[in-house]
Amino acid sequence: MGKDLNGARPAAGKAGSGKAPGRAKPANGKKPPRAAFAPRGPAPARSTAAGSPKAAPTDRPLPSLPSSADLLPEVDGMPHSLAAFDRAVRARLAHLTAGVSPYAVASAWTDWGFHLAQAPGKQISLGLRAADGAQKLGLFAWQAASGAAVQPGLSDDPDPRFDGAAWSYWPFNVTAQAFLQAEDWWRHATTGVRGMNRHHQRAVPFLARQRLDAVAPSNWPWLNPEVLARTEQEHGANLTRGWQYFAEDLHRKLAGEPEPMAFKVGEDIAVTPGEVVYRNHLFELIQYAPVTKTVRREPVLVVPAWIQKYYILDLSPENSLVRYLVGQGHTVFILSWRNPGSEDRDVRFDDYRRHGVMAALDAVSAIVPDTKIHAAGYCLGGTILSIAAATMARDGDERLASLTLLAAQTDFAEAGELMLFMDESELAYLEDLMWDQGYLDTGQMAGAFQLLRSNDLIWSQMVRHYLMGEREAQNDLMAWNADRTRMPYRMHVEYLTALFLENRLSAGRYAVDGRAIALSDIRCPIFAVGTVKDHVAPWRSVYKINLPADTEVTFVLTSGGHNAGIVSEPGHPHRHFQMMTRAEGDMYVDPDTWAEQAPDYEGSWWPEWQKWLAARSARTRVNPPEMGAPEMGYPPLEEAPGSYVFEK
Repeated sequence: MGKDLNGARPAAGKAGSGKAPGRAKPANGKKPPRAAFAPRGPAPARSTAAGSPKAAPTDRPLPSLPSSADLLPEVDGMPHSLAAFDRAVRARLAHLTAGVSPYAVASAWTDWGFHLAQAPGKQISLGLRAADGAQKLGLFAWQAASGAAVQPGLSDDPDPRFDGAAWSYWPFNVTAQAFLQAEDWWRHATTGVRGMNRHHQRAVPFLARQRLDAVAPSNWPWLNPEVLARTEQEHGANLTRGWQYFAEDLHRKLAGEPEPMAFKVGEDIAVTPGEVVYRNHLFELIQYAPVTKTVRREPVLVVPAWIQKYYILDLSPENSLVRYLVGQGHTVFILSWRNPGSEDRDVRFDDYRRHGVMAALDAVSAIVPDTKIHAAGYCLGGTILSIAAATMARDGDERLASLTLLAAQTDFAEAGELMLFMDESELAYLEDLMWDQGYLDTGQMAGAFQLLRSNDLIWSQMVRHYLMGEREAQNDLMAWNADRTRMPYRMHVEYLTALFLENRLSAGRYAVDGRAIALSDIRCPIFAVGTVKDHVAPWRSVYKINLPADTEVTFVLTSGGHNAGIVSEPGHPHRHFQMMTRAEGDMYVDPDTWAEQAPDYEGSWWPEWQKWLAARSARTRVNPPEMGAPEMGYPPLEEAPGSYVFEK
């Protein structure tokens, strides 16, 4: 069986069923009409008591599913039931390995070992490095044994795991120094081995680093002087608290319960006043209430990622990007994506464009007619928005006044360490896992992101929680990060295949409605933001929008990471950024040269973006539009933040 236009594998039903899940034969024998993305009416009544969860709509129609002939690929004439059996077995194995392909890991190490075995010069070099390291470690141990304070480290920049004063005394400084030298040796051993597969060249150092991070002496209570001191000081009470925290976390994980949140959605966060003015199977559209007497003529439509909830852009009042824009006189709309379940297994990636971005644009155009729209997308929302913008340009739809991409990639050739999880074997393994569940689970997705910064997000957290007995106070960004969502099976397979694995969008091979689109067709000005410490969308990858863009591009590089760099309100301490505009027709500048030439600015980039939007808006301000447009089929349905944001 062939692939669809963007190379995605066909959706599959559950193992051995021979039918798509959820497809029941109607009593009258007729095929029910497809109404998966029909506009929704008002949500059912919900509790308004403080702290009570809001009930989401329950009459949600399901998407139509493929016929039984499309459920599983043909495998050399093997019956579908046997192919389903194979997938079910792989799915069970994938559950045990958290979706990581054992073959992908084993093949990377085998590739490294085979080519290292054929490099005697490299082996001699590693032997000499080991001997030199042993000699230096002996001298270090001699100095430490004298009782002098000697800080472990291989450079002037100390490792944050061992920068405490307690680590500078024997025997802990010797233990830490031995670990750092072993870590340095493995870094040299797993890099610079000629002949390896390019993907494996990146994967092996990452895998080695994960193993070393797990056995660092800071993770073991009897090797960590700070844990020992705390235990002596509290007579073991810290370990008792840590055990209680561990038991609580384990129980919550096994029970599938969400992490407790110190911030309440709709009460502490996501509190900017507004109305839900449209709802379909995928999202709710929120229109925010104006706070100025007049507003800019052109509205702003924000498309967040559906990997997590929309309100990262509407956190607490003091750091809400939405509230900031409204306060500057912009009419703001935002999509609040629904959290999909197993019944949404066959929702496609293009559905998020067609029934997400385009449906939202239609609603905004009806509520604020006869004007263009500033569109902004964050992370994956920016990727789907760029696809929508290129499709609109191809089809002659000129409704966009500008395009803003916040930590959003359009070229996935250098998509950072997430690419380490992407090859054919890993994708097939992950696909079978999602096929079994109908979606990619929240914990599975969060685990991949945590591995990118395992020291900060896994091991240091475990030491603090379970050994030191500390629970840090949750802030609003941490609360948002704990409020996770799922990804539909078919959508995620198509996304990973067409973009991460085959990078079709930047190559002009991404098809929408059977015809290829090109980012170079976009003619509206572009404002793109990358963040210095982004492990999800590295700034050099975000910067690549400059390659296909045949229009004005303003690029901003801001301090912080993928989330904190975007949530960078005015007044936030220690924030700074670089910004420079490439006019239409100017020559391309590579990212390193750009970083040398772009001027530095202190503070938040938000005011600069607001000025940029204002400069590309009509000079004359107008009266704020009404909330919704009942006469056009967009009546206000309920107050923000709506219902979908509460779905778990």
